Amino acid sequence: MWSWFGGAAAQKRKDAPKNAILLLREQLDMLQKREKHLENQMTEQEAIARKNVTTNKNAAKAALRRKKVHEKNYQQTQDQIGQLEQQIYAIEAANINYETLNAMKAAGAAMEKIHNGMTIDKVDETMDKLREQQQLSNDIAEVISSNPLVEQPDEDELEEELEGLEQEAMDERMLHTGTVPVADQLNRLPAPINAEPSKGKQTEEEDEEAELEKLRAEMAM
Repeated sequence: MWSWFGGAAAQKRKDAPKNAILLLREQLDMLQKREKHLENQMTEQEAIARKNVTTNKNAAKAALRRKKVHEKNYQQTQDQIGQLEQQIYAIEAANINYETLNAMKAAGAAMEKIHNGMTIDKVDETMDKLREQQQLSNDIAEVISSNPLVEQPDEDELEEELEGLEQEAMDERMLHTGTVPVADQLNRLPAPINAEPSKGKQTEEEDEEAELEKLRAEMAM
C-alpha cells in the first residue's frame, strides 16, 4: 500500500514540470492571439483617425483615444508573454537539470555496484596473477617446443650412415660409367720386384702409372 502511494507520488513529481509547461504554453498561445488582435485594433483606429482628421476631429480624437487604450493593453500583453516565456524556459532548464542529476545518480549507483568490494590492492593482485599465468604459459610453450616427443637420433650415427650412402652412390656411379673403384685397381696391380726392372717392366710400370693417373682423374670428377 505505502509503496503504491510512494510510486504515485513519484510519478506525480515527475509529471509536474510537464503539466506546468503545458499550462504555460496554453496561456502563451492565448496571449499571442490577443496580441495579434490588439495589433489589428490599433491599426484600425489609426486608419479611422487619419480618415477623419480633416473632416471630423471629434471622431478622429475618439479613434486615437481607443488606439491608446489598445496600445496599453498591447504592451501589457507583450509583458505577460515575456514572463510566460521566461517561466517556460526556467521550468525546462530545471527539469533538464533534474533529469541530468538523476541520470548521474543512476550512473554513480551502477558504478558503485560494479566496483563493490573492488580495491586498488585487489586489482594489483589480480594483475600480478595474470602476469604469472602468462609467464607460466610462455614457459610451458618453450619447454614443449624444445623437447619434442620423438627422441632425436645420435648425430654420429647419422654422419656414419650418411658416409655409407655416399660410398654406395659413388660405387653405383662407377659401375654405370664402366670404371673400377681405386681399391680394386690397386689390388689387381702386380707386387713390386726389388730387382732392377728391365725396359719391358719399366714400360709396364709406366702404363700402370698412367692408368693410376687416369683413375685418380676419374675419381676427382
